[in-house]
Formats: sequence, C-alpha cells, structure tokens
Amino acid sequence: MALKGLKVIEFVGLAPGPFCGMLLADFGATVTRIDMNPRNSLDVLQGGKRSLALNLKQPKAISVVRSLCRGSDVLIEPFRPGVMEKFGLGPSVLLADNPRLVYARLTGFGQTGTHAARAGHDLNYVALSGVLSMLGRKANKPTAPINLLADFAGGGLMCAFGILAAIVERQRSGKGQIVDHAMVEGAAYVGSWLYRSQSLPVWGKARGENIIDGGAHFYDTYETKDGKFVSVGAIENKFYRLLLEGLGLDPDLPQFEEEENRRQLFETTFKTKTRDEWMEIFDSKDACVFPVLTPDEVESYKHNRERNVFVDYRQSQDDVLVPTPAPKLSRTPAQSGVTAADRSELEMAEEILGEIGIDREELLKLYEEDTLLLSNRPKM
Repeated sequence: MALKGLKVIEFVGLAPGPFCGMLLADFGATVTRIDMNPRNSLDVLQGGKRSLALNLKQPKAISVVRSLCRGSDVLIEPFRPGVMEKFGLGPSVLLADNPRLVYARLTGFGQTGTHAARAGHDLNYVALSGVLSMLGRKANKPTAPINLLADFAGGGLMCAFGILAAIVERQRSGKGQIVDHAMVEGAAYVGSWLYRSQSLPVWGKARGENIIDGGAHFYDTYETKDGKFVSVGAIENKFYRLLLEGLGLDPDLPQFEEEENRRQLFETTFKTKTRDEWMEIFDSKDACVFPVLTPDEVESYKHNRERNVFVDYRQSQDDVLVPTPAPKLSRTPAQSGVTAADRSELEMAEEILGEIGIDREELLKLYEEDTLLLSNRPKM
C-alpha cells in the first residue's frame, strides 16, 4: 500500500486522533496505539492498528515510548498543551532522540493562544471557526452537522494531510518537525469556499435564505408519500426544467420567483408518490434528484455496490457498516483495517516490545511492575 513502511505512534484519544491514525493505517502505515487502559472500548476506529497499554506514571513506560519513537516516523498526540511535557515526552525530548520524527499535536485550540488550555468539543470549535453561523434553517438557530466538521474533516483529516506534507518535506531536508493542528483552524480552512465565495450570487442573504443553505426550493430535501426523502439539487436552469418535467409541472415556471409558493408546490407534489416511484421517473432524467438513503439502505444501493463504497464485512456482534477507504489508488489501493484479523493484547505487546529488544521475560516483569497493562496475566 502507499504508506507501507511508515511507522506511526498514536496516543489514544477520542474521534479526531483515532481517525487520523485510521487514515494512515488504511493506506498502509503501521500504527501503534499507546493506551492508558487495556482494550479501550471507546475507540471504534482501531481496526488494523496495534495496541499497547502502558501506565505512563511509571518511568519504565516512558522509556518504552521513547524507544518506540526512536524507530518511528510519526507521533500523534491529542492532549492539551503541556500534558506530553509532564510525561517527559514533549517534542524537545523526542525530536532530540529522533530528529526525523514528525510530531503531530492535534487539539481543539492549538498550542498557543487565549483558549489553548481550555476544554472544548466539535460544536465549540465550529462555532469559533465562524462556519457554524452559516449552518441552519432561517427560522432556526445555527445547527452543527453532528461532529463531522471539526473532529473529522477539520481535525483528523487535515492533521493527516499535515503529517504527510511534513513527510514529503523530510525527503528534502532529512528533518522532522512539529505539526501544530487546531480543530478551530481546520474547520475554518475546510470552510474556505464559504468565506471566499461571499460575493457570488449564491450568498448575500441571512442564514437559510440563500441558494445552497436551504433558502431555495430547487436545492433542498422533500418528503415523499411513504415518509422517506429525496434530495433535489437542480441549481442550473437546464436541470430545473428537467425537474419540472419529472414532477409533471409547467416547464415554463420561473425558477427565481415566488419562492414560498414554489416550495409549497414542490412539497405537495413530492408527497403524491413514494420515494421509489419518484426514482423510477428521475433515474432517466438528469435533474439532480437522488434518494436520501438511510444507513440500512446504502450498502445495497446499486451505484454504491458497483463502486464498493462499503467494505464487504460485518462485525459478528454489532453488524457494523464500514465505509471503504477513499480515494481509490490504481496501483497501491488502501484496505480498511477492519478486515484485519483480531490479535490478542499479548500478541501485539510481544510484537511491539520485541521491536525494541524486550523479550518475553522482560515483558512479564513490566507487567508485574504495573508498567505494561494487560487484561490477563501473561504466561511464561
């Protein structure tokens, strides 16, 4: 795979850090998670990664981490500023040990600034980015897109990009560096087009009254007769004409007049047929009309199956649907870590520690000294 040979240490956190590590692992990197608890159940993005649980209050645990980082390319840490320094694992220490290390710090507010030491979550970061003020219906308060914008798009994804940019630069300089990534900044950067397009015709009105934020009847979702929904994105006039034709409406209706009347007309019309009946009509019309699929429908949808949008895999207990890594590479395609065979804590600990010269006997000592954390006592 594309990132084969890249060695990554990931300190376990919530959402953005694990997602960043997942991206690297799915494209071939060897990602080793450092946890403070054996079998952390909160991280659902750990497939394909190795795990090692250490008690970082123990000096030997710090020594183990430093040894691992000496032979690694990347470290990802999700803690507030100063936490890694208190462990004795700050960038000044680890970059002295390994000048080629890319030290990625993934936080809400960054390493400096008024809010650097404060707690926050996706909603807060999107709020400070300014993007949240643009999201939502005109009659409602600003609405966040769950935690996708800061945690994942602006957080883990942008951090992974920063890591790979630093890796590319290292090819020239031979040196690693610190990646200081704040989710506030990542969310704002993901929203670059929103900021830089404010002079275009799609904007100019209050939230929820513009063409692509729910303010136009031809760019919205509509409920159908069976309680399901369709998405309509007929912005260009040629698509709008085909939309009217498919709906059985007057094809000469003006697109930008009588907005509320037109919306009501669309709402009434779409409720006269089921979603599948509308899809039979619009499958043959290039009118930018597609079904709003629910999680239990997406895998069986014809186009998604043809493109392998989801991994052909189901967890035996939870029946979890897993998206396929994207984008698709022609020669060195990624592979979702969820398809990797499960390994025991002990198997992974032996493999990871063996790479820094720690044998089974010393592993047992680390366990007895409460440095290595395992669910069950290892046997000699």
